[in-house]
Amino acid sequence: MRSGSVEFCGITKRYDQFKAVDNVDLTINAGEFLSLLGPSGSGKTTLLMMLAGFSNPTSGEILVDGQRIDKVPANRRNQGVVFQSYALFPHMTVRENIGFPLKARGIAGPAAAGLISSALARVRMENYAERYPSQLSGGQQQRVALARAIVFDPPLVLMDESLSALDRKLREEMRSEIKDLHSELGKTIIYVTHDQEEALTMSNRVVVLREGRIAQVGTPLDIYEQPLDTYVAGFVGQANFFSGSVAGTTNGVATVDLASGSVRALSPEPLRTGQPATVMVRPEAVKIAKAGSARADESHSVLSGKMIQVVFLGDSFQYRIQTGDQEVVAKVSRSESENLFSRGDDVDVIIHARKARLYNTWN
Repeated sequence: MRSGSVEFCGITKRYDQFKAVDNVDLTINAGEFLSLLGPSGSGKTTLLMMLAGFSNPTSGEILVDGQRIDKVPANRRNQGVVFQSYALFPHMTVRENIGFPLKARGIAGPAAAGLISSALARVRMENYAERYPSQLSGGQQQRVALARAIVFDPPLVLMDESLSALDRKLREEMRSEIKDLHSELGKTIIYVTHDQEEALTMSNRVVVLREGRIAQVGTPLDIYEQPLDTYVAGFVGQANFFSGSVAGTTNGVATVDLASGSVRALSPEPLRTGQPATVMVRPEAVKIAKAGSARADESHSVLSGKMIQVVFLGDSFQYRIQTGDQEVVAKVSRSESENLFSRGDDVDVIIHARKARLYNTWN
């Protein structure tokens, strides 16, 4: 049976009257790659630090493989931790840094040498074993910190904003390497990040946190395509929001009247006519056409607008369009761009009802 399952049971962490974590219940499956995603102050790092044993919960229990560990000292929890700052010992070589957890566990000699060599190979740092951290790039230090976290074969690896100090290209490379390492080793990885792209591209599941509470838990696809509220929709990826009132609902699709027209969207629940509502649509679900060329029907909404910005992104174009008092962002791939638009062009903004989501309140 695979080890490394985690349960947070009613976990609360208070600092005086402030609740950094507020009654969190969460089960993490063994072998899962789960990201804790949220802005600063959402409680994600506090949760991770309580699991690691560097902070104690005010109330609740933390279980690993069914055994309560929140009273167990950090050095006896058998967890690998990769800190945001890497926390490498500057006076030790790469080999010595990686071997430190083994020394702390009384593993020495040929056994330790073999484990260190294996960890070095897994992170492709064999040729840097005798260097010191100051002689390494940020990406190389990240690899050493990761090797140190896995060298003693823990079932659970905790990572706190571990890629935040790297440049964009190196972050993308490291994401791929960490995903590959997770597939190879099958360990449970709990990854803290404020970067939505990291969470969506690396994880089996994502936990979105807000002010110490869980806003939503789901697969990256569920979180992105079916956010439970406007907070999750706005935090995870780009989103356009249209606020208005419900004009009516037919076959699960509601029409929402705006100041500058109307938009149709999937309605998860019946809404009464006149009720305030917010429609969310992702930029890639917004289509652009020449002014007057599109017609609204039961499945599509059309808003008239004026192009105010065109940004070339390489594989796509990002358009900003003014529609009445509403600014809309559209992202259109180059392969789908039949027409190239310029600033000042009059355009039709086309929104497919089944690509739009309706919320009856603003969260």
